[in-house]
Amino acid sequence: MFLLRDSMADDMTAPLLSDSESSPDAQPVCPSSRTAVILGSGDFSRSLAMRLVGCGVRVLVGTRCVNRIPSGLFPDAVELKSQEGAASQVDCVVFMALFPEHYSSLLGLRSALAGKVLVDVSNAAETNIRGPSNAERLAELFPDSLVVKGFNTVSAWDLQTGAHDGSKQVSICSDSANAKRKVLQLAQHMGFHPVDMGGLSASREMEAAPLRLFPSWSGPILVTFLLFFFFYGYGFLRGVLLPFLAQGHNVFYRLALDLVNESLPAVALVTLALVYLPGLFAASLQLWRGTKYRRFPFWLDKWLQCRKELGLLSFLCAALHGVFSICAPLRRVTQHKSIIAAYKQVEAGVEEPWDEVGVWRSDLYLSCGVLGLGVLSLLGITSLPSVGSSLNWREFTFVQSGLGYSALTLSVMHTLFFGWDFAFHTEAYSFFMPPSYVVAASLPCAVLVCRCFLLLPFISTRLGRIRRGWESGHNCPVLQGHPVVANGISQQV
Repeated sequence: MFLLRDSMADDMTAPLLSDSESSPDAQPVCPSSRTAVILGSGDFSRSLAMRLVGCGVRVLVGTRCVNRIPSGLFPDAVELKSQEGAASQVDCVVFMALFPEHYSSLLGLRSALAGKVLVDVSNAAETNIRGPSNAERLAELFPDSLVVKGFNTVSAWDLQTGAHDGSKQVSICSDSANAKRKVLQLAQHMGFHPVDMGGLSASREMEAAPLRLFPSWSGPILVTFLLFFFFYGYGFLRGVLLPFLAQGHNVFYRLALDLVNESLPAVALVTLALVYLPGLFAASLQLWRGTKYRRFPFWLDKWLQCRKELGLLSFLCAALHGVFSICAPLRRVTQHKSIIAAYKQVEAGVEEPWDEVGVWRSDLYLSCGVLGLGVLSLLGITSLPSVGSSLNWREFTFVQSGLGYSALTLSVMHTLFFGWDFAFHTEAYSFFMPPSYVVAASLPCAVLVCRCFLLLPFISTRLGRIRRGWESGHNCPVLQGHPVVANGISQQV
């Protein structure tokens, strides 16, 4: 028994891979003896020094005037030196944490920085700048150094959020494979996810990327704004301006809240329909072409790529509509109308007014609205990368497609129950203009009908085969009629 116990202890303490079995090229990613130099003493330099020190790297900060740096600004482990003193002790990697216009002031350090890796962390001053990037200009100023572009998309706050949070990607590019490998290893040791972007020419795009303000949101925001402008203008023309011009009825007070609360659900409904409409276009094109290997038109590709943004904007409009609806009973005009209605009931001698149809109508459209907003909020939550990454493909598809169409159906039912049979009355079409909810519900209803049409067995089966690689005869005439063996079963293509 003691021999067995000793044998088990020896097995537990033995390494899984012996030195003879390990790769001869295997080295620690970033040994603690490595030294990193940061030229510059600004906020980014201080945050970068804190991150590197937390990872066990010796850090030297080079600045033009050491005496002007107050005590306690940098961690105690950081060595503050002049730029010449820091450059003379550099081990391998030098972070250029200063603005590009000051690069020329370091030309006296060319000999000290020769053969070293210079990491340019700067960004472009403005978008659409023609000419070389900051990193390319740095490479021209220091031809004997190895210039790497990286860490420009990481803010000083991201550097201070923890030494090993690993929650940020770091794009890195360079013309030197060896220098890029070293910076990639250092970034990984710092807890980041490094991404190799290729040669130094990619630095132009990398430097301009942080300056773009929500590049994927411009189209969806413009569409949402135009829809709101349309429905608000339509409601103003139909319910405020024309009654005032034709009948002298002044209801301009509706501009502040009523028209906004009427426009928001219409925008939310149409925007949600626009999330699923491009998928129907794509399915129709695949059915018509008989193949999935032909590219979609450019406009359809862009539309498919911005569905997430459209869905989140739809959720925003729906949530604002819910808040406005909750606040509506607090308005003075609502209280005034309630008093007038009660006075008329007393004057008419009605003791217990009860509207069975009105009760059913209000309960149904409120229930559908609350359920639709709840499902839509679930779609918004699963759009977050941290949540979506925890779902497998089937779960994500079920939430975004199955529950998405459920949210659209509930929203349409909410609108139809709100309108009830009012759309079939002639007085609903004042000035020969349909109500706003009728206009808003037209596109979502068409989307749901088309979706039901694609669910028909003979259509869904053909679409499923196309998406699994099947092609019609006019697209691939050579393979048609030839048997294909899959899982030991011969199938006809």
